[in-house]
Amino acid sequence: MICLGIEGTAHTFGVGIINDEGIILADKRSIYKPSRGKGIVPNEAAEHHKKNSKIVIEAALSKADLELKDVDILAYSCGPGIPLPLIFTANFAIKLSKKYRKPLTKVHHGIGHIEIGRLTTGAKDPLVVYLSGGHNSLLALVENSYKIFGETMDITCANLLDVVAREMGLSSPGGPEIEKLAKAGKYVELPLVIKGMDVSFSGILTAAIKKYKEGIPKEDICYSIQETCFAMLTEVTERAVAHVGKKEVLLVGGVAVNKRLQEMMRIMCKDRDGKMYVVPQEYAVDNGVNIAWVGILAHKSGWKADFKDKILPRWRIDEVPWFQT
Repeated sequence: MICLGIEGTAHTFGVGIINDEGIILADKRSIYKPSRGKGIVPNEAAEHHKKNSKIVIEAALSKADLELKDVDILAYSCGPGIPLPLIFTANFAIKLSKKYRKPLTKVHHGIGHIEIGRLTTGAKDPLVVYLSGGHNSLLALVENSYKIFGETMDITCANLLDVVAREMGLSSPGGPEIEKLAKAGKYVELPLVIKGMDVSFSGILTAAIKKYKEGIPKEDICYSIQETCFAMLTEVTERAVAHVGKKEVLLVGGVAVNKRLQEMMRIMCKDRDGKMYVVPQEYAVDNGVNIAWVGILAHKSGWKADFKDKILPRWRIDEVPWFQT
């Protein structure tokens, strides 16, 4: 069985092709980059997807040496995400499904990040630390779905990094730029807010921008943000691991590639005689392979999205059943 997955929740239009043995046949994408100092402009992102959709899907099919008629099923990112890019992606996928008479699966973007992490790392039953632009969650499989054991009370860590980077005139996405500068920085105090297993980053954002405008060097701001935020995330992850009794921690999402975060998490896991896994960098960010793999899992399990909505911009991850095949 071969699935072609289409990602289009935000800045990336991606097409991935994978078979039911987990062999990745193609991974092509085009990324919308807003003007320096700006975040994602929804109509611009949707227009980007429209302009690049045909190019990306043809490149993926060429890489896999397939035609659309050779694909067994299609899948697309139904949500959560930004409505305008989501709508284009849904309509694009529905049109292909009807034209080629292929079954179509609606996929939760976050489940894609998690399941590609499990596939590529071999993690069996981890506590998942999911850190992306729209998610900041601690998740674990309980009964028939991923349950949330901790999350952000306001903005995500990735959002914090992006906004601070824009304020400092750095390119987007902000995380990699901040990681580079942090290597030459020293610590300045920032607020640390943890409530149970939830975290808050809005105070750090305000304080970091204030200190930057007061003349604190960029390197010190970047170093301090990383040390504070990642210490918070490691602390709540340790609490969650103890609470749910897991022996594995899996980092997924764009922030997962940060080496300092990995270092802190690895030390914590070693102290608890556990294992830490990190999704490969190429699948940490948005891409179509993530969506295609969940399409395979959903189809094999017999699950169908029986809701009529084309998109669910606020689709919660704990509303999706686990596709146990």
